Amino acid sequence: MNLGAAHPLMDGRTAESALISAYRGLAPHRRPVWFMRQAGRSLPEYRALREGTNMLESCLDPEMASEITLQPVRRHDVDAAIFFSDIVIPLKLAGVDVDIVPGVGPVLGTPIRSAADVAALPVLTDAALEPIRQAVARTVAQLGSTPLIGFAGAPFTLAAYMVEGKPSRDHLGPRTMMHADPDTWRALTEWAADASGRFLRAQLEAGASAAQLFDSWAGSLGLDDYVRHVAPASSLALDHVRGLGAPLIHFGTGTSELLAAMYDVGVDVVGVDYRLPLAEANRRLGGRVPLQGNIDPALLQAPWEVLEKHVREVLDSGSAAPGHVVNLGHGVPPGTDPEVLTRVVELIHSVSPPA
Repeated sequence: MNLGAAHPLMDGRTAESALISAYRGLAPHRRPVWFMRQAGRSLPEYRALREGTNMLESCLDPEMASEITLQPVRRHDVDAAIFFSDIVIPLKLAGVDVDIVPGVGPVLGTPIRSAADVAALPVLTDAALEPIRQAVARTVAQLGSTPLIGFAGAPFTLAAYMVEGKPSRDHLGPRTMMHADPDTWRALTEWAADASGRFLRAQLEAGASAAQLFDSWAGSLGLDDYVRHVAPASSLALDHVRGLGAPLIHFGTGTSELLAAMYDVGVDVVGVDYRLPLAEANRRLGGRVPLQGNIDPALLQAPWEVLEKHVREVLDSGSAAPGHVVNLGHGVPPGTDPEVLTRVVELIHSVSPPA
């Protein structure tokens, strides 16, 4: 498998960028930074563009999705774009009845509760992913040497939504199913792995230079449950994109106790949320894994001197890792002042990278 000679990683556009260098454990020319949820919510130009268009429609409009992806790169001078989409888009493209309800989140018309429900699920086809390829290609054509990061929700997070039928605080439904009906659970997570993997592969083949697997809800699990009932499906999802030559990143929230297991599914970089210092994450991973993170999003609305001190501490803590890409320990809060993000990027870029 390869990405082709015209791919940004292959033709020289992004291979030596600060982001890709850090992901590969090489010395970047400056400290790379991007923010999860940088595309959207906090930007007035995003809100203006989205007016009158629902979330799923905006994700599936190649022109709009591309423009939203590009907005934070223009505004903040971040070192990567993150593809604007949603983790339930693969479900929608497969034909699953799902919608994003304002103020609630993803809601399924019919939750998945039985083996028959899983067997009835439609298969995501490559043809259905054409709007994603178009949006990625439009974006990459305008990014130049700035890499695009593709993303997908990890199978556990997708399956958790599918079992609960809506967002959940404790994820009791999927946690019960994995023990009470392990065969159905395995079939469901394998379906989700196929959908996530195809979604990731479409983005990489269309021009993304890296890919991140988000496991938003894995922090609800203990280590044994993660290793036995979740990690195999995450590995299956990543099988779709192994060997392409693009760095693969794995991130979850509340996953401090799972970091080594999340790395072991077969990725190059581990994202760390705001709960664990990067120096400790580096120790737990044996000092062998490039890290991404982990500015606390809550401090983006703190006085500048407080935020600056925290950012410098994150830079110092991450310096011992083989590579460090600065990010938040979760997504940009909707009420964040965009000028603060720009100032944070300027601060990070002003600090020399580790030798």
